[in-house]
Amino acid sequence: MIKPESVRTDRLDLVPLRVEDAEEMAVVLGDPALHGFIGGEPESVEELRARYVRWGAGSPDPAVAWCNWVVRLRAEGCLVGTVQATVGGGGAEVSWVVGTAWQGRGIAAEAARGLVGWLREQGVGEVVAHVHPDHAASAAVAAAAGLAPTGRWQDGEVRWERVWGRDPVSGE
Repeated sequence: MIKPESVRTDRLDLVPLRVEDAEEMAVVLGDPALHGFIGGEPESVEELRARYVRWGAGSPDPAVAWCNWVVRLRAEGCLVGTVQATVGGGGAEVSWVVGTAWQGRGIAAEAARGLVGWLREQGVGEVVAHVHPDHAASAAVAAAAGLAPTGRWQDGEVRWERVWGRDPVSGE
């Protein structure tokens, strides 16, 4: 079963998430504006810690791996976001979030590229993300990671994908 490993990009370290990261991540994820497209509200340190404990326990489905990383910006020595991959059946569904204080600097795109590259190295053949149709910044991140919109929808979001050896738009 696939397990998250540290991934290094030009400016970032993607580090497997630990329960101890909850305190710093509660600050990073604490801006209500981050929830504009995904809904919900920022979680407290205790709520985030409980979530990280659940994630650390792994998926209840033994055929599915939950891979979660915190994103560390090396130059500033701090956590700035997260990337995630739910892996199973030869494919992965990915997501990303970068705190508002660090947005607009290409961090999400760099982290997503690092994640997708790592997944490919692990033999994952298909990577999927779901992006709200009005979230231009997230669409730009998906495109930077090599994903393309498919024209298919799920829960009000556009399915983006990358399948090695196949064009995601035409399917050929």
